Amino acid sequence: MTASRMLGIALLTLMMPVIGHAVAVSDDAPDFTLKSLEGSNLRLEEYRGQVVLLNFWASWCGPCRQEMPLLDRLHHRYEDTGFAVLGVNVEGEVAPAQEIVDKTNVTFPILIDDGQKVSEMYNLQAMPSTVVIDRDGVVRYIHLGYKPGDEAKYVEVVKQLIRE
Repeated sequence: MTASRMLGIALLTLMMPVIGHAVAVSDDAPDFTLKSLEGSNLRLEEYRGQVVLLNFWASWCGPCRQEMPLLDRLHHRYEDTGFAVLGVNVEGEVAPAQEIVDKTNVTFPILIDDGQKVSEMYNLQAMPSTVVIDRDGVVRYIHLGYKPGDEAKYVEVVKQLIRE
């Protein structure tokens, strides 16, 4: 792990208690614009009308790497029904994120949270963190961490929100 990555993680951890309240279920999802690994800027607001699963992750996080191919399958399974997965890499560096994407072959957009501004907005408490947002931009589900089998709950929530 590079020194700058360790510093960023340490700063993110130190800032968590003073940022304010965490995003909660029933809150409007904070809007943001981040650069994708492909180089384009993506704005959450542009996904209004779709169900969105935001997944905050880091290359050093084993559970994050384990979960990514499962999220990619979920993305492909439901993308034609108005559903999108957006991966938000919290490290702010392209190289480690690109390395993991290359290893896992995920195809959903990966956004780089340079400066951890979006991580602060969502007041991250764990890695990975998953936030599911409904078509109206309202947070409907939050899950902290990952262990095998958690993706079954994601499927349940996503299917319910797609039907609404």
